[in-house]
Amino acid sequence: MSKDITRAYLTGERALFKANDLKIYDTIFNDGESPLKESRNIELYNSMFKWKYPLWYCKDIYVKNCTWFEMGRAGVWYTDNISVEDCAIEAPKNFRRCRNLTIKNTSFPNAEETLWSCDNVKLENVTAKGDYFAMNCSNITASNLTLYGNYSFDGAKNVEIRSSRLLSKDAFWNGENITVYDSFISGEYLGWNSKNLTLINCTIESLQGLCYIENLTLKNCKLINTTLAFEYSSVDAEIDGGIDSVLNPSSGTIRADYIGELTINKDDVDPAKTKIICTSDFKCA
Repeated sequence: MSKDITRAYLTGERALFKANDLKIYDTIFNDGESPLKESRNIELYNSMFKWKYPLWYCKDIYVKNCTWFEMGRAGVWYTDNISVEDCAIEAPKNFRRCRNLTIKNTSFPNAEETLWSCDNVKLENVTAKGDYFAMNCSNITASNLTLYGNYSFDGAKNVEIRSSRLLSKDAFWNGENITVYDSFISGEYLGWNSKNLTLINCTIESLQGLCYIENLTLKNCKLINTTLAFEYSSVDAEIDGGIDSVLNPSSGTIRADYIGELTINKDDVDPAKTKIICTSDFKCA
């Protein structure tokens, strides 16, 4: 049977160390590291984390309508089976090496180095601002994600993103098995060194994006102000509209209304391995 804690003000290191079966309401954790370290089966409602490392090495955690203040940094590491809903997380470096993590209706105004090396992650209606978001994560799904920050999803594997907006230079570098649906992506050097990157019904704006990719697929995508695309990529692209410029794709098929500037240097790639199809009255330059 769980025990309730209501309107407590807890300070000091490890204030509730190894707690079990608690429901915590309207409580402030302040001025003391690791208050809930190694805890199990904890529910937190309308509470505040004002100091470092509140949830480390925990299991079976539910958090709703809570706030991590800036000094509640590195808040959740090495924790499994955690659900976070309707929260404001000001603290950076949150969520590291967690498994079975769900985050819904939550904002991260300072998401520097957040969501690293986590497995089995679900994001729904999340807004985050910060570089290196979701680095080295695996088995991640996201819907209605709004992200402001460069180098996102670096090294991530098995990623599915839907109906999102990513303002992110160098997104999806070194990733594998990534699919993005119905989303807007803006950022230089998109997707370099990745494998099995698929974009469906997306609008993309990128300088020298989509290069050095093994097995790149674009279906019904718009490339707006996207230049020097597809360099050394194996690509199957169906583009709605034109492409400003294409440089040295390694193989595959590119379909577009037109290509403003097409460069294929036979000293760098084999031109016979790439098929170019332009469907409008404009010729591929």
